[in-house]
Amino acid sequence: KSQKGIALYLSVVIMAMVLSIALGISTIFTGQLKVLRNMGYSVIAFYAADAGIEKILTIRDNPINIPATPLSNGATYEVSVRSAGFLGCAAANYCIKSLGSYKETNRAIEISY
Repeated sequence: KSQKGIALYLSVVIMAMVLSIALGISTIFTGQLKVLRNMGYSVIAFYAADAGIEKILTIRDNPINIPATPLSNGATYEVSVRSAGFLGCAAANYCIKSLGSYKETNRAIEISY
């Protein structure tokens, strides 16, 4: 008679342990999903910066600064150009920096030519 209710107690303890393990695993997976999503954003921002570099390289005569320009996928790029010898630019002609942005991620590419 002293063991009445022990099955109910054990089932509640086991269910609490299973629930805590499931919540711990879901917390880890949620963090990993955020990291993977941000890596995807980083790639898009990098290629937006690359698009800015490609755009400025098509202007051969006198490259100029390009303000924030949106792309069709929602990313933007912004290009700044410095002449040789200006603000530490050690290039033969120009130093070009392109900043690509997507959502909350920014990536930059800088070239000298």
